[in-house]
Amino acid sequence: MLNVDNEIEKPIERSPLLPDRYPTPDFFVCDIFDAAPKGDVASMEHPVFSLSTKPDHRIRKYQHNNSWIEVRPSSSGLSTVHDRDVLIYCISQLIAASNEDKPISKVVRFRARDLLIATNRSTSGRGYELLKVSFSRLQGTQIATNIVTDGHEEHDLFSLIDRAKIIRETRDGRMQEVEITLSDWVFNAIRAKEVLTLSKDYFRLRKPLERRIYEIARKHCGRKDEWRISLPLLMKKCGSGSTLKEFKRLVKKIVDEDHVHNHIPDYSIFLLESVNGTKPDQIVFKSRQTVGPLRGTPQIANTAVDAEPPTLPQFTDTEIYNRAREVAPGWDPYLLEQEWRQWSKTQWLKGNPLRQEVDVEDAFIRFCAKRFEMQGRPK
Repeated sequence: MLNVDNEIEKPIERSPLLPDRYPTPDFFVCDIFDAAPKGDVASMEHPVFSLSTKPDHRIRKYQHNNSWIEVRPSSSGLSTVHDRDVLIYCISQLIAASNEDKPISKVVRFRARDLLIATNRSTSGRGYELLKVSFSRLQGTQIATNIVTDGHEEHDLFSLIDRAKIIRETRDGRMQEVEITLSDWVFNAIRAKEVLTLSKDYFRLRKPLERRIYEIARKHCGRKDEWRISLPLLMKKCGSGSTLKEFKRLVKKIVDEDHVHNHIPDYSIFLLESVNGTKPDQIVFKSRQTVGPLRGTPQIANTAVDAEPPTLPQFTDTEIYNRAREVAPGWDPYLLEQEWRQWSKTQWLKGNPLRQEVDVEDAFIRFCAKRFEMQGRPK
């Protein structure tokens, strides 16, 4: 076809479709079915959730060293330890996706049934109703704290989730799809990977106090052979509203049951009672050696300069970065990891490779500690 200037018209190259203005969804779809359970470090260490199985309408105030937190209930009561399952599921999915370099968002969409199965909950009608109540308490409970996540200190009131939206619902009222908007406080912890892996048996623990004690042991005992805490301090960290005498009775029952059934994941638990009340009773956690570190590096068969350096294993448990923050405060653990891997490669080229029997994670932590010892906090 000729135009008015007798020139051959060029074919139309523009697509008849409008441009895709939003190529990346503004929400994250949960689709990783074997994601390891993860809990954020801040709420594992401090009593954010109520231990009560009945509506708890107390205003909780907690202070330990320089950390403080105030938790205010909604009309449905405080968020409970069992409500925390929702956050654990969301955190687990986002961390698993992040480890695969997938984009993540604070808006998380999932099938309600998948969450119920992953957290060992009932998929009956009552299971769905209890999940709705959990959403209500998580959104309604308000928190004020100076506890830092990803370097951010919150001073305003915020909820653990900003919103819970049911996308689809069956004719009999059961949820199919749900959309959760996480709070900045929780999402900051995810982005900084300030999380720890939990045993899948965590969801099999019946009592809220058992779950809370396990969380505290997982945070403080970690991979140590043993960790001790006084009974009064454990009671404070659990956020228990009982008297010390009643709390001791409850803990002693858990200790006795654990000695028979070995049901507390990852750790065995003991009660050391004081003699004549000269000092507080102590709780002792001993590792079952089920939270194992990465051990060993690839065998080095040839250290010739033209050979490729062995690839060090990737850290699959984000606890390693929390340990790095402890021994090198103020330093970015991910930057330190890059430097350590480059340093290890340089040492290999110099003929000083890591020995096969060396614990790779411990080698990294020693590198971080040495950096802090020599340079202190970064300027």
